[in-house]
Amino acid sequence: MSMAYTKKPKRADWWDVRPPRMYRLPQGDVACCDALLFLSSLRKESADIIFLDPPFNLGKHYGRNGSKADSLGDEDYSQYITQIIQRSVHVLKNGGSLYMYHLPRWAFKFANVLCAQLTFRHWIAVSMKNGFPGARHLYPAHYSLLYFTKGEPRQFRRPKIKTPKCRHCNSYVKDYGGYERFVRRGINLSDVWEDVSPVRHKKYKHRASNELPPVIPRRVIQISGRPGAVFVDPFAGAGTALVAAKEARMRFVACDSELSYCKLILKRLAFEKQ
Repeated sequence: MSMAYTKKPKRADWWDVRPPRMYRLPQGDVACCDALLFLSSLRKESADIIFLDPPFNLGKHYGRNGSKADSLGDEDYSQYITQIIQRSVHVLKNGGSLYMYHLPRWAFKFANVLCAQLTFRHWIAVSMKNGFPGARHLYPAHYSLLYFTKGEPRQFRRPKIKTPKCRHCNSYVKDYGGYERFVRRGINLSDVWEDVSPVRHKKYKHRASNELPPVIPRRVIQISGRPGAVFVDPFAGAGTALVAAKEARMRFVACDSELSYCKLILKRLAFEKQ
């Protein structure tokens, strides 16, 4: 039996204390501040989905802060993300969903933090062949998308995707045997996403730094979202997840510490196709 939704709050109801620099949009708010300050400004149980895509602490250059902001000691980084998780749990509604996108080496550590407070649903392996192995490592071919809920999920759908076919002969790439008739209209999405490509070409990128493939937040919203629900993104970056939320007619509240990225987000939300 599905849980009944509480009355939809007014947009202002997601703030306890409004950040000093904030931009108001028809479907939500975008703040320019640190992610932990942002989450600490939100009211308890105000989010239906929280999407965490933090910098991976690889020394990448993000805006005016340079690479130092993404090159913390392991202990400092772990402590910071743990605080982000703890505050996210406070902000998440009962029945809400939390997703964290990260490298496997960090995901398994933060999964333990999440398990102490939320209900584990899936470890989704997102195929992302964009690196080279070190001398003593296997080839790194996937990122992790952790999926947790606060109790039983209020919203859950299992999307279908196109059945993979050979681009040369148009035949199925797998042998479905006697079940072929069941996959003609697509196959159920699994916890291994092999059809995701990194955003590399400058034609499709909105910034020089790494950018989230749009298919990831779109699927997150397909699984756990609904029109009018509240989508929270504390590391908005280029705004890809917010574009997906807007497409799905969700409300959103998000932040990024870089003013240039906040302005980019505002531009994308104003001009992206509906």
